[in-house]
Amino acid sequence: MGIEEADIDPERFLEDVEMRIGTVRAAEPFPDARKDVYELEVDFGTETRQSAAGLTDNYGPDELVGRQVLAVVNLGTVNIAGFESQCLVTGVDDADGDVVHLQPEREVPDGTRLY
Repeated sequence: MGIEEADIDPERFLEDVEMRIGTVRAAEPFPDARKDVYELEVDFGTETRQSAAGLTDNYGPDELVGRQVLAVVNLGTVNIAGFESQCLVTGVDDADGDVVHLQPEREVPDGTRLY
């Protein structure tokens, strides 16, 4: 693994990409999607948004409910098999290539912005 992308202006990145912490309030299987994903409902404090998230290899739906996640909230809405995904829950691949969601090391208020 190497750093592949060119440097960007850090201030511009933080102005353009809005990432916030939210708590998963509901997680359901999404059988209509082409990939293995869950339909999530994520509470950001002042509003709740939906997300289609590929976390099925490492988490059952019940394991996700109540967990805090880091999500990009200003990408607009993406329609996935009739489901409107309103935010992108972030994650990284583990050693097996399965997605592990990113979360704060301790609980923070929902809606807290990454800086």
